[in-house]
Amino acid sequence: MTHPPLVLRDVEVTLGGDPVLRGADLTVEQGEFVTLLGSNGSGKSTLVRAAVGLVPSTGTVELFGEPLARFRSWRRVGYVPQRSAASTGVPATVREVVSSGRLSLRPRVGLPRRSDREAVVTALESVGLAHRASSPLVELSGGQQQRVAIARALAGEPELLIMDEPTAGVDAHHTEDLADLLSQLATEGMTVLLVAHELGPMLSLVDRAVVLDQGRVVHDGPVDDHVADAHQQHHGDAHPHTADPDRVRPLPEEGVW
Repeated sequence: MTHPPLVLRDVEVTLGGDPVLRGADLTVEQGEFVTLLGSNGSGKSTLVRAAVGLVPSTGTVELFGEPLARFRSWRRVGYVPQRSAASTGVPATVREVVSSGRLSLRPRVGLPRRSDREAVVTALESVGLAHRASSPLVELSGGQQQRVAIARALAGEPELLIMDEPTAGVDAHHTEDLADLLSQLATEGMTVLLVAHELGPMLSLVDRAVVLDQGRVVHDGPVDDHVADAHQQHHGDAHPHTADPDRVRPLPEEGVW
């Protein structure tokens, strides 16, 4: 029996005494491309962080049929946070950061294997940063650092890719490049859960939209004109982001991004 890559049932999260998620349900089936939409503060980022264990929650969270508390196969999950942990001044090259996405696949002892090196090169090429592999990460722009975070997740060759607003701080050209990449991954069978500010060129890739409002799922179905218009109206033209220390905490078992 094949289990869905991600299941959340009646999930609730309270942060600082305030309820953020209120009985949220979500199932992402194998090969689906699902987007999470909603206004700022609706609980989108909290939902994906609960899905990978970055915030405490009640209810049921399962990854590939395994309860979150017992899940250990983090190599199957790629997670791209809204702001990369790598952008906090770590003295590392782009190649080194992306290589960290292979840690859960490598032996506990020993140098990177040829397959590890090839996966890193492929991931960097996929985000258009192969030419910056030797550059210190701190020299890259915010948008480029976000693309490094995406490459790090892809280097692990995950089955489920969870992305929290990966186009934040990325220009229109690179947003189109990301849409092309996600289109290719979807064609290859990758399961994608995407938190989006606006869908733009990724609209045609989406199988299903899940809309959150005040921590509750208020829509789960096609991205029709009503859903797209309401999402854009909520966000308007501005979309400020503030630093959130929870976004840069490593995941259990060596992390997945």
